[in-house]
Amino acid sequence: MKKVLAFCAFIIALTACTQFSSEYKRTKQENDSLKLQLKKGEVEMDEMLSILNAVEDDIQSIREAEDFLTIQKDSEFSVSKREQIKNNMTLITETLKRNKQQLAELQEKLNASGVKSSALQKTIDRLTKDLNEKGETIVKLQSELGQKDEEIKQLAQQVEGLNADVQILEDVNISQNERLNEQEQTLNTVFYCFGTKKELKEQNILTGGGLFSKSKALEGDFNKDYFISIDKRQVTAIPLYASKAKIKTNHPEDTYNFHKDPDGNLTLEIKDTTKFWSLSKYLVIEVG
Repeated sequence: MKKVLAFCAFIIALTACTQFSSEYKRTKQENDSLKLQLKKGEVEMDEMLSILNAVEDDIQSIREAEDFLTIQKDSEFSVSKREQIKNNMTLITETLKRNKQQLAELQEKLNASGVKSSALQKTIDRLTKDLNEKGETIVKLQSELGQKDEEIKQLAQQVEGLNADVQILEDVNISQNERLNEQEQTLNTVFYCFGTKKELKEQNILTGGGLFSKSKALEGDFNKDYFISIDKRQVTAIPLYASKAKIKTNHPEDTYNFHKDPDGNLTLEIKDTTKFWSLSKYLVIEVG
């Protein structure tokens, strides 16, 4: 009887040990699984927080770029500043697009994780709203800057047109001044020649003249190439390289005189150029 009882006790103990070992393994497996899930949850949470921090940093960068654009829309654009504005616009647009995609992926992860975090959900909602508002602000700024750029282009076209008008006026003014200078030069250009009676007659500058008559100057078709042109405002003395001289054209006698140098050669000195040339633009001097 004792042997039977002892055997039964052994069987019961063995069964209890087997059941304990199986329960232990099951409990351990569940514990390990919970640890893995907890670790996975922590990793996912870290990833989500990292995304939130990156989005927050991007939003700060957008604010700084937005402040710059807000200031620039009321100022004049240089070429370099336009390029900087264009680069900032591209940066903001790409950053907004990336952040919206990140928040959408974050929302999906949060929903799939089963984590119920009202604080995290509020942060996602706040950032999504902030990004949408920034997007609207940037669109408005782009419109204002585009309008200003168009105004600048129109002003540049007007300035270009005014510059063209100014250039035309300058060209006209230059042309008029050239014509006036030419006219003034023509008005002040006079001609003179000197030579012996024979030389002047050969050029048909002196005609007639005989035993009882005086020769006359510049009657008929005379040789104009024989004359020297001068500016009456600048020439007041004409060397004649002769000891005798007589003016054959009509010039007031009180406007000139002859000066003889030590060698006995005469120089015509004009005292009043305006009055001297008032009666004739041609001066003929007979020397001998």
